[in-house]
Amino acid sequence: MRRLLPLAPLLLFSAAGCGMLQSSEGEATDSARDVARKAGERLYGQRPRTAEEAGYIASGVEGVEVLRVKGASTREGDGIELVVRTHGTAYDQTFDPGPVTVRRCFAVRVSPKSRWREDPRDVDCPDGPRPAFAPPPEPPALPHEELRAKLPRVPEGGRVDEAEVRRAVAALDMDEAIRTEVRAGADRVGVLLSVEGDRHDPQDCILGRVSPGATEVWVPSLVQRMRGEGGCTVENALERMPPPH
Repeated sequence: MRRLLPLAPLLLFSAAGCGMLQSSEGEATDSARDVARKAGERLYGQRPRTAEEAGYIASGVEGVEVLRVKGASTREGDGIELVVRTHGTAYDQTFDPGPVTVRRCFAVRVSPKSRWREDPRDVDCPDGPRPAFAPPPEPPALPHEELRAKLPRVPEGGRVDEAEVRRAVAALDMDEAIRTEVRAGADRVGVLLSVEGDRHDPQDCILGRVSPGATEVWVPSLVQRMRGEGGCTVENALERMPPPH
């Protein structure tokens, strides 16, 4: 007579197997969400971005497909919402030696109320072709040689005239996107010309300093031009930071 195996262990094994499969799929979904979150991190910050610019930047994040963009600017009203498609992979060596891969869509919101590393929301993937985004215009070139030529030269023992330095900077034919700052120190006047960047890339700036016997114009090092390093400040123009080690 053939013996029948008890059903309870088999059902337990089956339930455990399903649970592991669901767990692997959940891990893969979390992995896909992490990729979508990187798009939000790339757009996070105080600099306003248009929908076109946001779509272009997000589509440049590895593993991100931008399927839809709603809104006008990241810093106005409800901001911009991007629907992105990503994929994630998880491994379960116990029940299946092969990877579990999923493709999911998420909504990434970038607005004045956005939080750093905010969780993207699960959404259905929209139908239709993927939109194309034009690259943003190149930032204006900073007038390095023009600034060097315009700044006054003061002889040793002379006095630097802040108003004269301001007139020299104002006489430069510069794009409106270039920010200028002029400040007087003890015996010198510092100048900063900069273009607003984002929180990931080095800032674009040039510094000038007029002091008795020396007029200098320079670009801070790459490390000093990173956000938070203080290289692109008028303080650095007045008191030049030492080179990074």
